[in-house]
Amino acid sequence: MRRLIFLSLILGVTSMAKAQTDPVSWNFTSKKLADKSYEVHLTATIEKGWHIYSQTTPAGGPIPTAFVFTKNPLLTFGTLPKESGKLEQHNEPLFGVNVKQYSDKVEFIQTVKVKAAVIATVKGTVEFMVCNDKTCLPPKVIPFSVALK
Repeated sequence: MRRLIFLSLILGVTSMAKAQTDPVSWNFTSKKLADKSYEVHLTATIEKGWHIYSQTTPAGGPIPTAFVFTKNPLLTFGTLPKESGKLEQHNEPLFGVNVKQYSDKVEFIQTVKVKAAVIATVKGTVEFMVCNDKTCLPPKVIPFSVALK
């Protein structure tokens, strides 16, 4: 019985620690628009009480979300990925700027064109910073790979 209680306690603490250090989960998918045209959807699901920042958060503030796409001679990328979610803006005294942030969920949508009729993969990284009302975690870089299909 003591072992069962101890194991339950350890699992509970481990789950709480993971939630505290990883409050954002990412999902990467693609959607075909036309013959050689695609959208890559980079979706962040954010735990309650936490938020990440828009790509257009002003300098001097928190680290904005940023995407780096690996160069591929077969692919042409559109401009900055479009943001889809409920944008929250407010003056943040800690940073001294008007921050732009997302809570709950945000989708970044990157347009991609394939130059030839081939199977291609979009690779890259996303860098983001996550904060709550009390603390910010260090910026994190996550690699991704999305097959265009």
